Amino acid sequence: MATKISGKITGYSVKASETAEQQEARLATEAESAAEQQKAEVVRMHESVQRPEMLVGSTYKVKTPVTEHAMYITINDIILNEGTEHEARRPFEVFINSKNMDNFQWVVALTRLISAVFRKGGDTTFMVEELKAVFDPKGGYFKPGGIFMPSIVAEIGHAIERHMQMIGMIKSDKLDDHQKEFLAKKKAEIEAAQSVSDSSSEQGAFPDSSTVCTKCSTKAVVLMDGCMTCLSCGESKCG
Repeated sequence: MATKISGKITGYSVKASETAEQQEARLATEAESAAEQQKAEVVRMHESVQRPEMLVGSTYKVKTPVTEHAMYITINDIILNEGTEHEARRPFEVFINSKNMDNFQWVVALTRLISAVFRKGGDTTFMVEELKAVFDPKGGYFKPGGIFMPSIVAEIGHAIERHMQMIGMIKSDKLDDHQKEFLAKKKAEIEAAQSVSDSSSEQGAFPDSSTVCTKCSTKAVVLMDGCMTCLSCGESKCG
């Protein structure tokens, strides 16, 4: 394209080709911009996220001694940023089904509220502790193994906690093999000293003199080596 020069030419310069250093700097800038753009496109859980046609879910069976029929707690998850390095699985909705219709109204209300909190996004792990802290005025109950459950609502909280541990939202505090072996050995010694019956041992019960652990709510705290220690989770007042 021709350009008309109306003024006097006082100087000129020839545009040189791009040097290797300039090319490297330009490529680095472009890569940084692309990374920032990709980071900006990360989808996080919020209330505007639309429910897909299919969700991945898990169902947990809960049988309590205070109800005749078992409850089936289904938690469906949505997969965000599928196929990328930012892929995450987050709870999206909860359903509870049971033949027992005595508590139908509050169960439906509770599941709708929990699902609404899940869809709101953010850190929803706080719900676990809130649900587990609900106590039944008629008193709680012990599950097989000596685990104390203060209410049916707390049972639902425990099921949600297990699910969140499975998908990686809550860090699991399971004991390693060495700790399990040590506690099993101490449990056997205490049972032998207290002459625990073979039937109790087969059911996996803890010594009759044990008390409830404040950490895992299991009736498994005994005096071991001069310190109150939980035979289920390893919690000890001596550190």
